[in-house]
Formats: sequence, C-alpha cells, structure tokens
Amino acid sequence: MADLDDFDRRILRVLQEDGRISNVDLAARVALSPSACLRRVQALERSGAIAGYRASVSPEARGVSFIAYVTVGLSRHTKDEQQSFERAIGQSPEVRECHNVTGSVEYLLRIEAADLASYKHFHTEVLGALPQVSTITSYIVMGSPKDERA
Repeated sequence: MADLDDFDRRILRVLQEDGRISNVDLAARVALSPSACLRRVQALERSGAIAGYRASVSPEARGVSFIAYVTVGLSRHTKDEQQSFERAIGQSPEVRECHNVTGSVEYLLRIEAADLASYKHFHTEVLGALPQVSTITSYIVMGSPKDERA
C-alpha cells in the first residue's frame, strides 16, 4: 500500500463517517478539487486502503438482541489446532468477529444471537462441542455507549 499523505488520511476519515458522501461534498470537506479528490479515492480503492463500502445495519433489523464477547482458550497450542478451530468458527453465522490474541487465551470472538436461548445453544452445541476448545468465558454486552465499527 502506498504511503498516505494528509489529504488521503482526511479522505479516509470522512469516508469512514459517511461512505455515501458525494464526491463534490467530499472534495469540499478535504479541500481538494472534485477531479483531484476522485483520483485520490480511486487510487485508495486500487491500493486496498479502501477495502470496500457497506451498509451499517442495526442488530435489531437483523433479529439480534443478544451480543457477547467470548474468550476461547485452546487445549493445545499448535498450528493445526488453531487452523481447525478457525475453520469451524468460520462456519458459524453467530460469530461476527474472530481475533487471534495474545495473553492467557488464544481467541476473542464477537457473538451475535437472537436471544439468550440462542446464545446458550451456540455456546453448548457449537463452541463447547469443538474438540480444540478448553476454556470459554463470556462477557455479555449490556450497552455500547461508543461503537465506531462500520
């Protein structure tokens, strides 16, 4: 990816706030001409700095009223065990994010479910049934006063 200058960083900041902004309005916000702004946006897309555009859909509209962050420890710390776990988790629609982390556990997951009963099923029948898993700790989201994920 190419080095980003101040204009590129400003473009990215504005697009993160409003991915539907018109090029004319974007150009005005970052103090560029519309043609220069469009060239920069296209270059950012080609370089991968802009990975894509998407709608941010509320959890309620997707039928989600239960969100948890879950830490997972594996019974063995081998590449094969990690890959097997990651493949299995990749097949679970409840898992919206999976991060391999450092510390006392190997993974941090963001789980979205319809309700507590649905989460319990996922916890017991999916996650708990994986042979690689040795520990599961759930952190239930009570509220999200700040969430900047798109």
